Order: sequence, then structure tokens, then C-alpha cells
Amino acid sequence: MERAQEDLTRRERQIMDAVYKLGEASVADVRAEMRDPPSYNTVRTLMKVLTQKGFLEFSADGPRYIYRPTTPVEEAQTSALRRLLATFFEGSPTRAMAALMDFSASDLTDDELDTLASLIKDARREGR
Repeated sequence: MERAQEDLTRRERQIMDAVYKLGEASVADVRAEMRDPPSYNTVRTLMKVLTQKGFLEFSADGPRYIYRPTTPVEEAQTSALRRLLATFFEGSPTRAMAALMDFSASDLTDDELDTLASLIKDARREGR
């Protein structure tokens, strides 16, 4: 069952971003990753809510809890990209890639450009 990430509050999304970035995290770890974090108790409460909603799971590590996302990062990436495409690019991967290329073309190395060319070549082969 895919949970609706768009239903998360801004703070809940910040917490999920931090946990995904870290892989697993305590409340203190999450607070350290957040810009202008709320109090420790607020983050702890929000992480409990995210656990109840099914976004996080936890295990005890001595006196503290260590939280992990319930959805693998690859699945979360795919879901986030689908939402991004639908929201800003009319569902078009081409429009998104064009925007990325405009944004970062001067920053791409020859190796990165070769990798992109290879991915496009592979996609053409798979589409036939």
C-alpha cells in the first residue's frame, strides 16, 4: 500500500527527508538535519505520528529509538519523481530533463554526459 506523501505536513516531510538522508536516525539526529528545528519533544511526537501513519518504523537502542523509513528509498524516489513530473512538467520526463539540462548543463562532466547518453541509448533499445 503506497501511503500518500502529499498528505504529510511540511514538518513531517522535513523529518522524512532527514530519515531518508541518514538511512536511520534518532530524534536528535533528525533535529540536527533540520533547518530551524522545533523542540526535541515536537520532533519526537511527529516521529511517533509518522510511525502511526506507517511511514516510519523503529527499534530500541538502549534508552533511545532508532527510526527507519518503511518504504525503500528507491520506491520513495520513484513516487517523488512521479509527483514532481505530474505537478510541474505535465507528466513529461522530456520536459523535466530539459529543465535539468538547462539548470546543470555547464556543471556536467564528460563522464556524466557519457552516462546520460548511454542511458538514452539503452532506453531506445528497450523501447523497440
